Amino acid sequence: MNNLSHPVSQKPTKFLILRFSSIGDIVLTTPVVRCLKQQYPDAEVHYFTKIQYRSLLEENPYIDKAWYLDGNLGELLPRLRGEQFDYIIDLHTNLRTLRIKLSLGVRSFSFPKLNTQKWLLTNLKFNVMPLVHIVDRYMATVTPLSVSNDDQGLDYFIPYRDEVERDWLPATHRAGFVAYAIGGQHATKRLPLARMIELCQKINYPTILLGGKEDFETGEAIRQTLGDTLIFNACGKCNLNQSASLVRQSEFVFTHDTGLMHVAAAFKKKVYSIWGNTTPLFGMYPYQTPHVILENNSLSCRPCSKIGYAKCPKGHFKCMNELSFDFEIKELRARN
Repeated sequence: MNNLSHPVSQKPTKFLILRFSSIGDIVLTTPVVRCLKQQYPDAEVHYFTKIQYRSLLEENPYIDKAWYLDGNLGELLPRLRGEQFDYIIDLHTNLRTLRIKLSLGVRSFSFPKLNTQKWLLTNLKFNVMPLVHIVDRYMATVTPLSVSNDDQGLDYFIPYRDEVERDWLPATHRAGFVAYAIGGQHATKRLPLARMIELCQKINYPTILLGGKEDFETGEAIRQTLGDTLIFNACGKCNLNQSASLVRQSEFVFTHDTGLMHVAAAFKKKVYSIWGNTTPLFGMYPYQTPHVILENNSLSCRPCSKIGYAKCPKGHFKCMNELSFDFEIKELRARN
């Protein structure tokens, strides 16, 4: 199955996977983890990320040991060297991972970030991005190890303690609900409040709003406008795994370009993904799950960033303000 077989007397092959952020990016690396472990069943697979993403790795059965950065990288480097890894799989490719690779001095395989291609698209609107999902690009990183994609999609593992029971929800939402992830790291990746309200009115079905504590006030404004029968504001009330549990139980998912979009894809949910200043052309649209892309393709200024801004650089924010909601929610047609 692979070309790295070794004598029985030799120690098991040890892999170190590097990816330090963020939620969605780490979820998108899970096929690499799974395929590597399944196709090298005798190997040890280690994963190194930041401490705040610990919950994404703790329940993953394909990870033998997780390492967490919580402060000074230099303090961890001697311990990492002591593990005597055989290979590093760098799925982040930045100065920090370069430092780790130089310090450990073992063979490494690094993910090409295509920053030049992204710059050309965001600054000159010249598209030379490959028509390849980022997951398949991650998988290509381990092709030299004879690891192939099993086409089983993304993984997300929820510990039992974080499973949300239906009877914990309001009675209005127990028979079924839509999940709407209203968050987004940058404002230009989120619909304005008035448009979120408009979208929830269009959905017109019990909806659970998901997001962090920073999204709570926006969620409350939506709930107060549309009422408790339609809206349950879970923003800031759930940890990440609990939000994932609600995503898994939902009928389908609306989401901005944010981590819960990829969590929804891991559960094979139909995803309506909403794109503002970023674009699916970067290769991070919902992976191997039914999805609908909602974006404004009539603008010459979009995409304006591969990440996002605190406010629209042009001041008009047309990518979200003029985003058409002229689409059919087929899943609800039979219900209404």
